Amino acid sequence: MLGPLLNYLASAVIIGWGVAHIVPTREVVKSLGEAAIDSRRIMEIEWVAEGLALVFIGLSTFVLTVAAGLADPVAVLVYRMNAAALIVFAVWTYLAGFKTDVLPVKLCPAVLSTAAGLIVIATIV
Repeated sequence: MLGPLLNYLASAVIIGWGVAHIVPTREVVKSLGEAAIDSRRIMEIEWVAEGLALVFIGLSTFVLTVAAGLADPVAVLVYRMNAAALIVFAVWTYLAGFKTDVLPVKLCPAVLSTAAGLIVIATIV
């Protein structure tokens, strides 16, 4: 019973973080100031793309938990692949953003790693 709850919690965190990524996109792009228009467009694309990827990972974890639970070995594989993707995002964000003073960027690796940990634990308990 604990496993599905952990997956639902992780899903909520990931979806929330993904939405929180997408919502301030215009402000993030504005913060670039007079950067080249291509740089601004690329930043907008990448910021939204990461948010959408996080929402997808969260939704796929949630829907799979509802539909298959934790007894299905293929579902467990997908959960663990989702957790691995979150760890990749966390490591990349840490390496690319550790020098920034932007608090959400500094928090991102911890949030993503925590959600990944919840998913992995869910597949074990």
